[in-house]
Order: sequence, then C-alpha cells, then structure tokens
Amino acid sequence: MKIKYFYAALALMLVSFLTIAAINSNGGDEPVKTNKDVIKFSHSFHKELADCATCHTKVSESTSLNTRLLPEKAACATCHDVNDEKNCGQCHYGENFEPLIQKKPTLIFDHNAHITHEKFVCENCHKGLSDVDYSFQSPNYKPSMNICTDCHNGRTVAINDCESCHISTANLIPTDHKEVSFLRSHKFNALKENSKCQMCHDNSFCESCHVSTTMITENNSSRNFVTPYSPHKFIDNTKQQNITRVHDLNYRYTHGIDLKSKSSECQTCHQTETFCAACHESKGGDFALEGNVPVSHKTPNFVTIGVGTGGGQHALLARRDIERCAACHDVQGADANCVLCHTDNDGVKGTNPKTHAKNFMSNSEDGDWHTDRGSVCYSCHTDANARPGGVRGVGFCGYCHR
Repeated sequence: MKIKYFYAALALMLVSFLTIAAINSNGGDEPVKTNKDVIKFSHSFHKELADCATCHTKVSESTSLNTRLLPEKAACATCHDVNDEKNCGQCHYGENFEPLIQKKPTLIFDHNAHITHEKFVCENCHKGLSDVDYSFQSPNYKPSMNICTDCHNGRTVAINDCESCHISTANLIPTDHKEVSFLRSHKFNALKENSKCQMCHDNSFCESCHVSTTMITENNSSRNFVTPYSPHKFIDNTKQQNITRVHDLNYRYTHGIDLKSKSSECQTCHQTETFCAACHESKGGDFALEGNVPVSHKTPNFVTIGVGTGGGQHALLARRDIERCAACHDVQGADANCVLCHTDNDGVKGTNPKTHAKNFMSNSEDGDWHTDRGSVCYSCHTDANARPGGVRGVGFCGYCHR
C-alpha cells in the first residue's frame, strides 16, 4: 500500500510541476495572438497580383499610426467574391470573422508626408514582406533606426529629436545595446564605417567614461595605465578606475600572447609604435627594443649550460612565473627556443638540462610512452631507442630499465 501511495504522490507532483512550467513558459498569460490566428494570408503569394496600396488603401493619406492601416473587407472585394459564402473558408477560420489585429503604436509617424511629399515607396522601409506570408515573419518588416537616420541625422531638414518620433523616450535603448557583451564590443561597433552612434551620442557622452587624469595616449605605460571608468564603481560618491574592466592586473606579463593575434584590437586604444616603446626601450626600461627582448635576457648568467649549474636566471624565472615566459614563448614545447636546450638526444640520463621536478617518476611508472609513439615525452627524448617497445637498458629506456 505504501508503494502505491508513493507513486500516486509522485504522479501528482509531476503534474503540478508540468503545470507550473507551462504557466512560466508564457509568463502566466495567454499566448500572444497574431493575425496568423485570424486569417489565412500570404504576402509572397499576393506580390505578383497587387501592389501594397491595393490592399492598404488608407496608408497614403494617413498622418498618424492611429489610423486604421490594415486592409478592410472592401479592399479584399476588389479581387475576391466576398458575398459567396462557399468561399469564406479560403481566408477565414471557421466562423471567425473578427477584424485584423493592429497593435497600439509607439511612434509618431506621417505616412502621407513620406509617400506624397518625399516620394518614398513602401519597400524603402518595410523590407522582406514579399518573401513571407505574415508581416511579422520578416525580421525587417519594421524599419530600423538606421534607415530613419539616413534622413533624420541633424544634417538635413528632417528633424532628429527623439520626441519627434517616439511617444515615450523612457528606456529607449537599441536592441544591440542590450546584449551581454555590448560593453566590451561597443568600441568595434563605433569603428565601423556605417556606424551611427552620433544618432544618439556626442563626444561628451564618450568622455563620461573615457576620461581620467591621464588620457589614453602614448603617455600610458605599465606603471601609469588608464582605463575607462567603470560606470558602476563609486566610492564616496567619486568615480574610481577599475583596471580589471579591460586588462587583469597581471596583464603586463601575459599581454604578448594577445599581441600575437590581436594587434588590431590593441590599436583601438594604443598607438603601438610609441606605446610599446615606453617599456621596450634599451635605456632604463625593463625590455629592449632590439626584437623586444627583455633586459633580463641579456644578463651574463641568464642561461647557464651544464649539469648542476641550475640553468641560470631563466630557470628561476620560469619556475616562479611560467605565464611571463608564455607572453613570448610557447611553453608547451613547440617553441624552438626551449627545445634547443631542453632535449635528450643521446638517451644518457643526467647529461641534459633538468626539466622534470624532483621525484617526477615516484607516482607512476606506467606512462603512455610505453604504447604511444605520439607521447609528449618523445618531443624531448629523441634518441634512436626512444620508442614504444624499445630495447631495455638502452638510451631512454635505460632511465628505468637498467
């Protein structure tokens, strides 16, 4: 009996869960009704039979979006026999004869002025309707602001005040500004040839973030680096710089990795010829100009050769912060600078620069070098016997199999 009640309770919980999920899927409201639920229609089918004005008869004389702009029965009657009750099902669903749904406008717009005086045609603004059945199925059936700003740009007679077109300017934010990555990517949008940031912003808007005690110029250095203010970082009612918005605090030592593949991105804020030289200079700097070689690499004991020498300063720096080396070198073994020395081409233990930590083999003696010729071990251990199934006691195999 207990098992029976358990499964009954489980089924009840499942039904409740699915009911809640269904309610949450549409916010607890009924599904949004569209004209697809009201009438059967296809713009793409009618495009060869009639132009826009044949059906949308009131548009050319309309001075407000509150005007009824969708086709009425009289417009359909110019082609269809609307009095033949046998043909109602060609367009209508059963006994549903309700009028088409026209949404409440959020803009102030005069079709008459644009069509009659400016000689616009419908396709200038409403794009892609001839390829779909219902207008909302086209992503561009409503004109974007980029289309409007071809004229409403402050340089022509067309006014460009927000209030002249938008009934409400509260939370008036373009769709792309709402993307999660917009804060990091907005500079690339601004650099595009057809960018229209000035439609809403002027230079003073940019400066609300991109200013500080030192402008972003070649005066910036690793010790005096300026990034835009974080718009949400305030301490004692004063804006504070937040360097991690752009680069992390250790970026000085790893920036070379990005530089190899993102030089154009760096140049959006830095003039590389002068900015880089602030650090990569031969006199008094941390790095040298000649090939951008760090000054530390030019010290006499930077690299020491021979067993027991410890490898010199470079070995100490590599153990301390391998990411710093990674700014210029591939520390995974593909960089020729490393494998020139860190290799074992004779298979004699103890005669080559030390790479592995002490007691490296203490935890495992059954590695992939026994079965896989592509083992990473063979990147450095290159003697003739270094291979799966090699002769025991010879070369690489002699490290363990004496």
